[in-house]
Amino acid sequence: MSDPIAARPAGAAPGRAGSAHVDDQPRPGRWLALSVLVLAVLLVGVDATVLGLATPFLSEDLRPSGTQLLWIGDIYSFVIAGLLVSMGSLGDRIGRKKLLLVGAVAFGALSVLAAYASSPAMMIAARALQGVAGATLMPSTLALIRNLFHDPKERSLAIGIWGAMASAGTAVGPVLGGFLLGHFWWGSVFLINLPVMLLLVAVGAKVIPESRNPDPGPWDVPSVLLSLVGIVGVVYAVKEAAVHGLRWDIGPAAVIGLLALVLFVRRQLTLDSPLLNMKLFHHRGFSGAVLADLLTILGMSGLVFFLSQFLQMVQMRSPLDAGLVELPAAIGAVGAGLAAGWVARRLSVRLVVAGGLAVVGLSLAACTAMHGDTGTAALCGILFAVGVGAGFAFTVTADVILSSVPKEEAGAASAVSETAYELGAALGIALLGSIVTSIYQGFTAPAGVPGPAVDAARASLGGAVDTAGRLPADQGAGLLKAAQDAFVSAVDTAAAISAVVLLGAAVAAWFLLRGQELGDSAAPAPAAEAEAAPVAGTGSAAGGSSVRR
Repeated sequence: MSDPIAARPAGAAPGRAGSAHVDDQPRPGRWLALSVLVLAVLLVGVDATVLGLATPFLSEDLRPSGTQLLWIGDIYSFVIAGLLVSMGSLGDRIGRKKLLLVGAVAFGALSVLAAYASSPAMMIAARALQGVAGATLMPSTLALIRNLFHDPKERSLAIGIWGAMASAGTAVGPVLGGFLLGHFWWGSVFLINLPVMLLLVAVGAKVIPESRNPDPGPWDVPSVLLSLVGIVGVVYAVKEAAVHGLRWDIGPAAVIGLLALVLFVRRQLTLDSPLLNMKLFHHRGFSGAVLADLLTILGMSGLVFFLSQFLQMVQMRSPLDAGLVELPAAIGAVGAGLAAGWVARRLSVRLVVAGGLAVVGLSLAACTAMHGDTGTAALCGILFAVGVGAGFAFTVTADVILSSVPKEEAGAASAVSETAYELGAALGIALLGSIVTSIYQGFTAPAGVPGPAVDAARASLGGAVDTAGRLPADQGAGLLKAAQDAFVSAVDTAAAISAVVLLGAAVAAWFLLRGQELGDSAAPAPAAEAEAAPVAGTGSAAGGSSVRR
C-alpha cells in the first residue's frame, strides 16, 4: 500500500494552483477504512466503562487487597495517559497503520490474559500492558482520518462519526457489561474485545492505507520517559489525593511529575526532531481547542464519576437499568457529532463550540436540583442535553486540532487532544471528588447506630449500603437514608461547580476560537517542514489557509 505522503508527480507544481495534487484526490475505499477505524474507538470506549461493573465479581474471585483493587482500576488509565503523546509521535515515525494493527493484536491478546487472570498481580500486569496497547489506538485512528480524508467537509463528517462511536462505546459499555455479567463470569467483559480486534486486523490490513511523516527524525527515548513519568506522576497524585486524601507519597509524586513535565517541554524546544512540536501551541485555534477539551472534561468528569453511584446506590437501580438511563447521553452525542461539521460551517466554529459547552453547563446547573426520587424522564432529558452539547463541542474541537497542524504531525496532535482528556478527567475527579467526599463524610447518623458502623458508612456510599444491610432494619434504613441524602447534597454542589467550569470554558472558547474555520492546516509549518513541503505536498502553501485573521 502506498504512503499517502508521497512525492508529487514529476513536473507537477507544488500547491493547489494550476494542478490537482495526487495527495488531494479522494482516496478510494476511505469510507470502508473509516468503518474499520471506528471499531477500535468503539472498543476503547467500551473497555473504559465495563470494568467498573465487573469489579465486585472480580474482587470476590481474586480477593485483591484494597490497594491492589485500586491499581486494577487505575493502572490502565495511568499508562494510557502517560504514553499517548509518545505513541502518537511513534505512529508519525513508523507508520500509523502499522502501529494501529500491532496495538490491536496486542490489545486482543492482553484481553485474554486479563480474562483468565488468576491473581491480583497478574490482573494488574495485564491491565498495565493493555494500557500500553490502548495508547496506540486512539491517536492512530484520528491521525489516519486526517490522512484518509483530504476534503474538509468529508473530514468533518468522518471525525463526527469517529466521535459518535467513542460516545456510543462509553454508553454501550455499562449495558453490555450488565448483560454479560448477568449470564457469564467476569472475564467475559474482556473477551468481547477479541472478535472486534480480529475484524479490525483482518479488514484493516487490506483497506487502511499507510501514512507517516516522510522525514520524522529519531524517536527520542529520554523524551518518552519524561512524558511517561510526568503525566503518570501528576495523574496519580491528583487521583489518589481525591480518593484517599493527602498521603506521604502524593506530594513527591506530584513534584516528580511536574518536574519531569518541565524538563520534557524544555527538551522538546531544543531537539531538531521533538517528540511533540511545542510550536503547535502557538496556533490560537489549536491551543483554544485543547484548552476547551481539558476544561470540558474537568467539569463533566464529576457528573460521569458520581452518576453511576447515584443511580445504583441512591436510586437502587440495577447495573443494566443504570446503563439504560445513561444511554440518552450517547444518543445525543452521536446525533450532534454527525451534524457538527455541517452546523459549524453554516454558523461558525466558535459559536458551535461555545454554544455546545454552554448547553452542557446549563444542563449541569439543572443537576443541582437532582434528588433521590428524581424521575427517569428528567434524568434522561438532562443527560440527552449533555450529550448534544458535548457532541457538538468535542467533534468540532477535534476537527480544529487536526486542521491546525501539518498532517505529518497528525499523530502527535491527536495525542495532545487525548492527553488533555485524560488530564481533565483526573483533575476533575480529584477536585470534585474531594468536594463530594468532604460534604458526604459530614453527615449526621441517626441516634443509636454503633460508632464503627457510622465510620464504615462515612468511608463511602458503597460502605454505607453494605453496612446498612447488616444492621437492624430501623437502624439500617435510617443510616442509609442519611448517607444517601448527604451524597445527593454533595453531588448537587459538585454539579454547581461543574456548571461554572463549563460556562467558563464556553466563554474561553468564544474568544480563543475567534475567526477559526474548519478546513486544511492553517498553522505555519516549522522551518524544517516548510523546506520539505513542496516535495511532501503539504505545508501552508499546499494546504491553504482557512483561518480568518
